[in-house]
Amino acid sequence: MGVLFAPIIIALLALQGIASVQADRAQTSSNNAVQKVIQMLTDMVAKGNAEKQDEIKVFEDYEHWVHGQKRDTAYSIKKAKEQIEKLTAEIDKAESDIKTLSGEIDELDGEIGAWEADQKAATELREAQNAEFMKTEADYQESLDALDRAISVLSSTSADVPQASVLLQKLVEKVPMATPVLALLESDEHEKLVGAPDVNAYESQTGGLIEMLEKFKKKFKKELQDVVKAEMNSAAAYDMAMLHLGDNIESASSNRNEKAELRASLSTQAAQAKAALTDTQTGLAEDEKYLADVKATFLQKKGAFEENQKTRTEEIQALEKAVEILSSGSVAGAADKHLSFGQQKAVSLLELGSASERNNLKMKVAMFLQSKATSLSSKILALAAVQVSANPFAKVIDMIKSLIARLEEEAEAEAAHKAFCDEELHKNKKTRDAKSSEVAVLKAKIEQLDAEIKEMAVDIAALAKEQQELTAAMTEATENRQKEKEENKVTIADATEALKAIDAALAVLKDFYSKQGAFIQLRKATQVPEMESYKGMGSGTTTGVLGMIEVISSDFARLKLETESAESQAQKEYDEFIKVSKADREAKHKEEFDKTMLKDKKEFDMDMADKDRKAAQEELDFALDYYDKLKSQCIEVKVSYEERVKMRQEEIDALKKAYEILSGM
Repeated sequence: MGVLFAPIIIALLALQGIASVQADRAQTSSNNAVQKVIQMLTDMVAKGNAEKQDEIKVFEDYEHWVHGQKRDTAYSIKKAKEQIEKLTAEIDKAESDIKTLSGEIDELDGEIGAWEADQKAATELREAQNAEFMKTEADYQESLDALDRAISVLSSTSADVPQASVLLQKLVEKVPMATPVLALLESDEHEKLVGAPDVNAYESQTGGLIEMLEKFKKKFKKELQDVVKAEMNSAAAYDMAMLHLGDNIESASSNRNEKAELRASLSTQAAQAKAALTDTQTGLAEDEKYLADVKATFLQKKGAFEENQKTRTEEIQALEKAVEILSSGSVAGAADKHLSFGQQKAVSLLELGSASERNNLKMKVAMFLQSKATSLSSKILALAAVQVSANPFAKVIDMIKSLIARLEEEAEAEAAHKAFCDEELHKNKKTRDAKSSEVAVLKAKIEQLDAEIKEMAVDIAALAKEQQELTAAMTEATENRQKEKEENKVTIADATEALKAIDAALAVLKDFYSKQGAFIQLRKATQVPEMESYKGMGSGTTTGVLGMIEVISSDFARLKLETESAESQAQKEYDEFIKVSKADREAKHKEEFDKTMLKDKKEFDMDMADKDRKAAQEELDFALDYYDKLKSQCIEVKVSYEERVKMRQEEIDALKKAYEILSGM
């Protein structure tokens, strides 16, 4: 830093300005800081002009300035050492965390590999178990089939023992314990061939063999059930194990990826911290050198007064240029826009005898028939009695023959009708019972299907609504993400532009002061002897302004970094939300599709059941209508069939008696 001379009053005001600025930094937003800097630069221009007239007071300020530089530089050295210590600790912790994460990642990789190996081994074992089950099941089925056929052969009226023996021999090949049954069967057959003792004749052992075979059959069925149950349990256990291993692998993979991302992030942070450490160490060395320079060059001569005037003019021009840049939209506008607000971001008798005899005979016959008609309440006999009295003898005999034939035909017809009624009533009752039961079963089935269809319709509608909600949520999230992304993009671009502009402003000021040797790290001066040539305004004011500009630059840098970090995190959260939502929507879509297909099938089944019910109901209605007709023809009669048969036979007997009487003449 070059030696700056200014009046004591100016130096005091400058120091007061620095303190005020530092207080304001804790209470005001960065956009106000920009305006303050602009105002300060403007004031510096004014002061520069005024100081042209106050050159004489520089020497007193210089002594005060030297004291301040020693104090400020010593403070800077202290803060730099603290920063170095802090950065070193951060680097050590990051490297330690990276090492720990690397070990955890290696451990997870080992676990994932072991679980994948377990999946492969479990699959191979399951396939081997299933193959063994299929073979065992086939053996049991063949054995049960052989037992069924052997039992069937032995149970027949004339048991074919040789055939049963062949079947049992095949069974023994698979089930050695059946050997005693085969031996007993062959022994039984031998005794049949050679003959048994006379006493009690021969008693075949077939019944006992069948009982033994039935026991074997029951035993095999039980064992087969146990084998099937064991297979089902094994398959279920396999499915559960695969599900558990799959969940473990998925969870471990996700955990591993997160740790890998964290490790990469820590590596980046460590690299940034190392870079910052290098910069801080460099700054520390410069500060230490600067302090030595201040002490060593305290007595250096100052330049000529005329050079001071030229320097003041160049300084004012540099300050005016800085004001112009900081007042532009790139800096002040961006600060107003970004630094003052938080980032919230589903259906013919022969006639014999004389005429008088015949007439007497007719009268006797008529009286006989009339008496029988009365006793039997027979209209036919009554009619016959009248006809016998009224008609010629020859006609009477023919009439009686005709009546007898008629009654006999009626008797035959009634017997046939009785048989018809009995058969039809029996068939009709069976039909009515069967169709009534069928209609009831179909109605129950239809009601159950209807309830299931309605329940599935509710589920399908709920699934469709949930998919719509997920789609809407994803659409809204996408819109919000795009909007937020655009806002962040603008913010980052504005911050970047502001940083460039601020760098330009700093460059202008630093360029000026570097020519004058007025600053090292923005505020360092190289001592010059008293009344040395003018190299710029008082270091306190200049250092405060440049410090404020750097604060604004750091605010924009922080805004840029925080916005980039927020954008990265928001994008990661959005991607995860979309991934989970899509998976959930696809699962719900599949469930909706499956339920829709099942609902369609049940609707088809209900439609077919309803058609079957209607057809059965039509058949039942037809059977009921037919039963009503049968009742009037076969059931609802005043005289029973047996009484009618007896009465008709008496009528026939009476007519035959009359015929015999008349024919005997």
